[in-house]
Parts: sequence; C-alpha cells; structure tokens
Amino acid sequence: MPAYIIVLREEAIGDAEAFAAYQSKTRELRGDFQITPRVIYGKTEALEGDAPDGIVVLEFPTMEQARAWYDSPGYQEALPHRLKAARHRAFIVEGI
Repeated sequence: MPAYIIVLREEAIGDAEAFAAYQSKTRELRGDFQITPRVIYGKTEALEGDAPDGIVVLEFPTMEQARAWYDSPGYQEALPHRLKAARHRAFIVEGI
C-alpha cells in the first residue's frame, strides 16, 4: 500500500542559505528508494483555515520505505538545514 511523506512549511523561509543547503543535499537522496514526487511547493489555495507557506508530498511504495528514507543517514544529514530555515511539520500517511 503506498505511503506519503507530507511536509508543511508553516512560515516563510527565514534562513535562505540553510534552505538552499537542504535542497542541495536532498536532490541526490533518491538512492535505492522508489520515490515519486507528487507535490513540490506548488500553488496552494486554502479552503478551510490558513494555507501553509509550502507543501511537499512524496510517494513511497510502503510506510516502511517512507520511514526508511526519512531515517536514512543522508536525509538525517540534510534535515537540520530544513529545520533551521523555517518552521515545518512532517508526517507519513498511508494511502489506499
């Protein structure tokens, strides 16, 4: 069953240099993981409540593979740069 990592950027980028470092590090992190980008900071229209500043949705074949990618040494090396750049929320959700 597919799973999705969803990252919501809650505020505008406060540290552009940190965010650029994050993007540089994550562009090459596909490795052996089967990742299908579904949303990468596309135009957002709020229907209820406030829209986040940015949204990323990555599809993986399973919850386990999504978690393995998130926990991978490469992503864990990149993550502090995203956290420094702006406030985010991230989660994995199982699809149908």
